[in-house]
Amino acid sequence: MRITKVCTAISLALLISTSAHATIDFISYDKDALSFNKSEISSKQGAYDALIKKADKALKAEIDPVTNKTLLPASGDIHDYFSFGPYWWPNPDTEDGLPYVRRDGEYNMATKTKATDKQRFIRFANDVKDLGLAYYFSDNQDYADKAIAQLDAWFVNPKTRMNPNLNHAQAIPGAVDGRGIGIIESRLLIPVLDSVNILKEKMTSEQYDAVVGWVDEFNHWMLTSQNGFEEDNWHNNHGTWYDAQVVAFSLFVGKPEIAQKRLQITQMRRIGSQFNIEGAQHGELERTRPWHYSNFNLEAYSLLGHFGEKVDVDVWNYEVDKHALSNGYRFVAKYVNSPEQWQYNDLKGFDSSKAYSNILYANRAYDDAQIKQALATLQNDESNKNKVENLLFK
Repeated sequence: MRITKVCTAISLALLISTSAHATIDFISYDKDALSFNKSEISSKQGAYDALIKKADKALKAEIDPVTNKTLLPASGDIHDYFSFGPYWWPNPDTEDGLPYVRRDGEYNMATKTKATDKQRFIRFANDVKDLGLAYYFSDNQDYADKAIAQLDAWFVNPKTRMNPNLNHAQAIPGAVDGRGIGIIESRLLIPVLDSVNILKEKMTSEQYDAVVGWVDEFNHWMLTSQNGFEEDNWHNNHGTWYDAQVVAFSLFVGKPEIAQKRLQITQMRRIGSQFNIEGAQHGELERTRPWHYSNFNLEAYSLLGHFGEKVDVDVWNYEVDKHALSNGYRFVAKYVNSPEQWQYNDLKGFDSSKAYSNILYANRAYDDAQIKQALATLQNDESNKNKVENLLFK
């Protein structure tokens, strides 16, 4: 009798928790998949444990807002985000090393210090993503409290909040104070939006409205600034990630009409020009890390395909003159299945696991034997079995 009561109490608690999360307006996550995995969490125990480990680490992390940097951008405003281009190095032909010169794919570790904002922004975004997901799956209030404190420091508190622009992202010493190309760095905010909506019930209305207002201002800046114009017109992953951000931010702030129009630009401008008939991405294959960048670009398309489902714009199946997004996933799946056939020089080598999240998305979008085989191959790889991504798909 006692065991029955305990089981009933546990079932009731789980039902209440699941019901509370049922109204969450997810942006980039699949609501049904998360709900299913929460109810069957023992089947994804390894991924759950990995998530909790990340969230526990995030609990201990200091809040490190944009105002903590020690170098100021050209604006002189400490609230302006500031970073340097990662592939730019001191000029060996000049006495002062200026202007910096580009070495594609070679990361200048001197750009990763606390003097500027990129690394603190990465930590902030990743921590809030992990804390939000951990709260969703565990209902541990500590995770919610820490994530909200981070959001408050970056988007709400006037003493520490970041100005809603990236005017000074990816500056090049001796050349330019900031570039449109730096907008690639704010892509990390996309899963943060999901954490915000997961945590909405735990935030004050003032906090939530302030975050939404910040994202709305930032999205307006992206759509109207010179930097945004430049990034929009890139032919490679930069243009695709620009689209993904505009769509995600527009959905988050309740402007689906902007999201729809941007997704149509993805269809008409990006897909036909970025993929050849076989699905190869010439703009990514010409880089020094072609496997990484082919998958990096597809990660943006994976989100755009999902976003399209929310506003009835079919990105997954768009095709023009036999140039199709689906072929891009098949191209990657082909080399997951036969890595020895990869013929491109790659500075960092070939790692099939980089395709894992893309193949998970593709398997949901397409009924394709090659993609199914690639997923089976990747799921048999020990390095993928406990990845947090497994919690996002059934």
